[in-house]
Amino acid sequence: MTNLAKIAVLRDREAISKLQSFGLNAFGLYVGEVLAHAGMSFVELHDAGEAETCGCDVIVAAACAEDDRTVKHLTAYMESGGIVISCAGLNKLGGKLGYAKAEEVAVGYADLGNSGSENTPLRFLGATPWRPVLADRTIPSAEKGSIFRDRQDGAFEGAALQIFPVGNGRLYRWSVDIWNTIVHLQQGNGPVLEDGAPASDGTGALNDNILKADDQAAVDWELDRKITDTGMPYFAYPYADLWREAFLGSLLEAIVADGKTLPFIGYYPDGISHVLMVSHDSDQNKDQYAEATLELLAEVGLNTTWCMLEPGYGKPIYERVKEAGHELAFHFNGLETQKGIWSEEEFARQLQWLKDAAELESVTSNKNHYTRFEGWGELFEWCERNGIAADQTRGPSKKGNVGMLFGTSHPYFPIAWANDGNRMYDVLEMSFLTQDLELSTLSDNSVIRPFLEQVKRVRGVAHFLYHQVHIHNWEAVRNSIRKLVAEARQLGFDFWTGKKVNDWERYRRSLKAGVGEDGSIRLDGPSSDYDIVVYIPAISSATGDFGSETVEWYGIACYKKVLRI
Repeated sequence: MTNLAKIAVLRDREAISKLQSFGLNAFGLYVGEVLAHAGMSFVELHDAGEAETCGCDVIVAAACAEDDRTVKHLTAYMESGGIVISCAGLNKLGGKLGYAKAEEVAVGYADLGNSGSENTPLRFLGATPWRPVLADRTIPSAEKGSIFRDRQDGAFEGAALQIFPVGNGRLYRWSVDIWNTIVHLQQGNGPVLEDGAPASDGTGALNDNILKADDQAAVDWELDRKITDTGMPYFAYPYADLWREAFLGSLLEAIVADGKTLPFIGYYPDGISHVLMVSHDSDQNKDQYAEATLELLAEVGLNTTWCMLEPGYGKPIYERVKEAGHELAFHFNGLETQKGIWSEEEFARQLQWLKDAAELESVTSNKNHYTRFEGWGELFEWCERNGIAADQTRGPSKKGNVGMLFGTSHPYFPIAWANDGNRMYDVLEMSFLTQDLELSTLSDNSVIRPFLEQVKRVRGVAHFLYHQVHIHNWEAVRNSIRKLVAEARQLGFDFWTGKKVNDWERYRRSLKAGVGEDGSIRLDGPSSDYDIVVYIPAISSATGDFGSETVEWYGIACYKKVLRI
């Protein structure tokens, strides 16, 4: 195989620096995280002038200046056959094509025109459609989907994606700011500085005088929730994951249309396509609660993540948890009403307590007590500096905001605010869907199936939280776990701990799919016992023998190759 595409991400240093000097975020940088999680290799360009000599087939314009120089270089690159992809940017280039940006749309929904029952209108947080201003404008070779202002049935504002011919190349321009949308869905509308607005139906009293992750959720109480048959409201759709898929689908479509391909690494080892993860928080810390949990988990055959709150259990419990194959994790208490302190010094002190109490050399995962959260990134900074590789704090605290509250079921690395250079934190976030089903104050089992089905749809991690105290006290909660495990098995979920999710995700990102001298697909990276899956988008001119069957990824037919290093 010789028709391999080379991808570049344009991160114009001067443009980024200018944005950040005004306190503005360059969330376009997040495209790197999206590509890395998709297992796709890319190179970075730091100036538009590199476009014409980079030897790349596709340039994703993540962050670049809106000036004549950028237009000149990117136009020359496309005229010579290159492909540029932009999300709500390159408005200066629009002028050369006979278009000007229309009024920006702060919030809306995109209908991407997908066929079948899975055509979900996708919530977006920012769009800049183009309007024609010249009679002799360039006519798009294709337009896909539609965007609507404010609501799913709001005013039509234009196409979601327009594809323009430019010389021998093309411009793929999304009206939607996909990067801003994904970041704010996953990490919130902004820093947590005060309580969030409660739900009008009384199911989401965020105004509880506790600063929490869900105080800055970017979904809508009215527009983004559904109701189960038993009357339980829940946030229904993994919008951030679906936007990832939409962008990656357009990228692969552009590559394949030029007779090229781009091997990428699957989300999981061979034989696994979606994962169930269950964690516990040790609130109240009685040994009998832990014993009841150990007994139930042995019964259902499930290994879980145990987030420990000071003062924790007796030492024999920790040994039993470890011997049973469960993960011991941290449950940081920053809740002032329970004598917690929101500070890095207290975070470090409590973490050291856990290491001493449970005789642990290191701790992989943390989840904050009460989903306590302040600001934007200080928790991630504390995790970085104290050796915590993964966090699980971002999840619902109320009956009415369970589900896809943060738009994702995939593990991801968060991005910093402008004051920290919009860098990527080295902490893997794993948001959870719900906690303690079948308690009167929380949701019931009717949400299990829709949660699992949506996670399976996007090949994600279905993370459920149950407290040991409720497992001990309530048969209904124990039966909920039994039901969850049975339904997850029926739907083909594999069962992982948080540590396993973290270790695998970091390992797979260390791999790179390439091509050997004989044209065969190869993998470069550390060796392991995993069977690694590589997907190769199918092109009619491909000469490699990858088998006759294809599977669909991001809407593109792909060959599947299983390798081991």
